[in-house]
Amino acid sequence: MKPIEMTQVLISGALAYISAKLGLLFPVLLLLMGMMAADYVTGMMAGKVEAVDHPEDPAYGWNSKKGVKGIIKKVGYLCVIAVAMAADYVIVNMASSLGYEMPETAVFGLMVTVWYLLNEMLSVIENAGRMGAPVPAWLAKYIAVLKHKVEKTEMKGRDEI
Repeated sequence: MKPIEMTQVLISGALAYISAKLGLLFPVLLLLMGMMAADYVTGMMAGKVEAVDHPEDPAYGWNSKKGVKGIIKKVGYLCVIAVAMAADYVIVNMASSLGYEMPETAVFGLMVTVWYLLNEMLSVIENAGRMGAPVPAWLAKYIAVLKHKVEKTEMKGRDEI
């Protein structure tokens, strides 16, 4: 087997394993990472458009410090998601050791990931507006409503921890 084929097999196997372990959380995490990249790129483009529109004002435009801060913030998102996934793991395993089977295995991780995904979607829409693209107001409102619903979601039918 050629080295490139071996690499492809290893990457495919690793992704299949991760997908099997994370279930629904895996595609949502992939979407989040895609939206994070889109947010970063659209933010840079919006900064460039603003710099062209306001050449005399240093408050506008792309700034490497802002870019680094944005990347660090996104790493923070991933850390919070990891904590939520760890909480899921602990709760499911503790419940199992106590003889109670949990119907879902990724409650907190999935909810936190979806919340961040919606946050990134809103940011991409805002950046597109800053670039001068017409943005349907209903789309931003709909995503904001979904984000609010995720924030207000209660685990119905479960005892409080």
